[in-house]
Amino acid sequence: MIKCVMLNAHCTLIAEVVEIDAEIGDPNCKLIHPYVYNSIEDMVPWKADITNQTEFMIRSEDILTIADPTGTIIDKYTELTA
Repeated sequence: MIKCVMLNAHCTLIAEVVEIDAEIGDPNCKLIHPYVYNSIEDMVPWKADITNQTEFMIRSEDILTIADPTGTIIDKYTELTA
């Protein structure tokens, strides 16, 4: 499922999110092809300046909130990740 993932007030990601069973405190969310969302015209791969990795594991405790993106954002994300 493609979601908006807000990590903090200054970082919103658009990514496929998969919940993973894990021990308490371990990473339990997989972000697939996360893109930093600044605007519809300014979406860039998350951490692309330091890695070619396209899947990241994070703890749900590190996520401020998750929301459903608009159709326009889903279309743009799909275009970027195709």
